[in-house]
Amino acid sequence: MTAMRWQVADQAEDPQPALFGVRDVVGVDEGSARLSGLELMPVTARRILNQVPPTSAMPFRWTINAYRGCSHACTYCFARPTHEYLGLDAGADFDRKIVVKINAVERLRAELADPHWRHEHVAMGTNTDPYQRAEGRFRLTRGIIGELARSGTPFSILTKSAMVTRDLDVLLAASRSVPVKVTFSVGTVDESVWRATEPGTPHPARRLDAMKALARAGIPTGVLLAPVLPGLSGGRPQLRATVAAVRKAGGYVVGSRTLYLRGATRDHFLGWLQGYDAQLHARYLNAFRGRTEMPKEYDAWVRSVIAEAQA
Repeated sequence: MTAMRWQVADQAEDPQPALFGVRDVVGVDEGSARLSGLELMPVTARRILNQVPPTSAMPFRWTINAYRGCSHACTYCFARPTHEYLGLDAGADFDRKIVVKINAVERLRAELADPHWRHEHVAMGTNTDPYQRAEGRFRLTRGIIGELARSGTPFSILTKSAMVTRDLDVLLAASRSVPVKVTFSVGTVDESVWRATEPGTPHPARRLDAMKALARAGIPTGVLLAPVLPGLSGGRPQLRATVAAVRKAGGYVVGSRTLYLRGATRDHFLGWLQGYDAQLHARYLNAFRGRTEMPKEYDAWVRSVIAEAQA
């Protein structure tokens, strides 16, 4: 059964294709100290550079995700369904059972050496955070940065973690060769909402301090205010407070996104919300009936509040 589960990762519809397990060889690391409570599941990957489907609206065509699952445990994470491709659940397994592509750096080096590689922009942090807790041990993201820079490949990083400052030296070295950008995801500075919805992430203030450090060092950076959660972090006072905190830290909100609920993510988030606030849960059931996201009018209103606060 285990072998069958891992073979699923080779199917074409899998957004992170071509993993095969090495668990029977090296076992599962139950973690200790900072990693306690996690199961680190080492695998080798047949490919590291993932091509985005041509029909996608994303502004990049290549991504790298050295990890699968995420210890940040954000209740709303849109990547949760990817764990189901491995026969794992999109809830606790996604938060706790972290797949680690232990050969990511070596595999990437080989792929970047392909004479057909066109040195197109590569985005990291599109599926799970490249600076989640496992990175502190495996340092895969750090190695990936070095390989991208040596090959002359521009890249960007999206993260919720202050750990990125650990790699300021390699980011600065890379920025002398290729365009580099680091964006911090900060959905709110409301502490109660942050603690409830992003239990495994660093405090928003730590992310803003990290953003300030990168900016002072000359790394282009900013904040993606996302996701905006209606009824939780999506009111005018909360949006303005988040923008004000970003501006006080010397940064700028480069964009925003509202909540997107689909498949297993929808089930997980609404299940959590029912226990957190039954009345708000009922409002969400009505608002998201037959849809995966809020109306475009709400998106436009959020953008207008952010723009007004930054003016």
